[in-house]
Amino acid sequence: MTDFNYWSPTYIAFGKGKESRTGELVRRFGGGKALLHYGGGSAVRSGLIDRVKASLAEASVAFVELGGVKPNPRSSLVEEGVRLALAEKVDFLLAVGGGSVIDSSKAIAIGAANGGEWRRFYVGREVKVKPVIPAALPVGVVLTIAAAGSEGSTNSVINLEPENLKRAAGGDILRPRFAVMNPELTMSLPPFQTACGLADMFAHLCERYFTPTADVTLSDNLCEAVMRTVVEESAKAMANPRDYQARANIMWAGTLAHNDICGAGRVQDWASHGIEHELSALYDCAHGAGLAVVMPAWMTYVHKADDARFARFARNVFGVGRGESDEAAALAGIAAFRSWLKSLGLPLTFAELGAKEEDIPLLVKTLNLNGNTLGGFMPLAEADVEAIYRLCIRP
Repeated sequence: MTDFNYWSPTYIAFGKGKESRTGELVRRFGGGKALLHYGGGSAVRSGLIDRVKASLAEASVAFVELGGVKPNPRSSLVEEGVRLALAEKVDFLLAVGGGSVIDSSKAIAIGAANGGEWRRFYVGREVKVKPVIPAALPVGVVLTIAAAGSEGSTNSVINLEPENLKRAAGGDILRPRFAVMNPELTMSLPPFQTACGLADMFAHLCERYFTPTADVTLSDNLCEAVMRTVVEESAKAMANPRDYQARANIMWAGTLAHNDICGAGRVQDWASHGIEHELSALYDCAHGAGLAVVMPAWMTYVHKADDARFARFARNVFGVGRGESDEAAALAGIAAFRSWLKSLGLPLTFAELGAKEEDIPLLVKTLNLNGNTLGGFMPLAEADVEAIYRLCIRP
């Protein structure tokens, strides 16, 4: 285990009807005037936005609102939000939605606290050290989708326009002050959106689990336990979308997968996320769907760097490969992972995702490694990334 610093101050209000506490929590964590940020659609139709507004009014929290967040959140809406936040002198960002809404809110929070400047903090693999964010308004969350884990994370990813590049900012300053988590709010999600969320949170665990760091027994066991939970509860939630306990376990798993409790003290990978971001930037596909295509391809390409770790993954998460060699078990685990993704109805190939083989050179180019490598488990050069994209063409 390596040395580490860990700070996770997010207050979690978890359970049925907890959105009624939103106004109280905004006030508790310093908000007097909030920018209410959301996507639209179901959050409005379900009455959730109205319930949140009522809660803010009850707590005497003033607010302005900005809807319209799309999946793969766009920089143009961030710019609009920053202008609104500065003009209205808001002191708090309230995100009602999933990862895209939260990431957009975090970007606005940066801009509103830095005189409108936020974009330079969003960088890719071309830089080895991310710029430090000096200030950000506090962010609170009412979570409606169990997936990205942004409700407890240090990260934000934005699709930068007009370049159409997905780039990330990060720092403890971006961790939300609170997250309201009512599993009931996820029950109306379409099956595909639920499946994409499951793939995303599982990928967050894999990015931490596949590591070159030795002697990380505790976090290895934590990763495996949360991965098993995601797999086991996924079947229940897909069969019965209104299974509260399954939804609750999945929602909490999504937070634990990305608040970095499972990644402390170990080198992390993040190659698959970097590779996928170029897909969702170019094709505007769901992030979880892109990961379902990329992750098994990445595993197939890198497993020989440490077959023993992949064998452990196979045996302890999917229960396959016992009594077999590490190499055979590793391959069985990758196959089991692919089968699980297929059972969720997720794409496994470029064709199913809507990606094109002829775009691979462009995908590699826009990743912009700039002579750097990608990933902590097995460092990847541009040729390796291209090979992984080509493994996505067919399973």
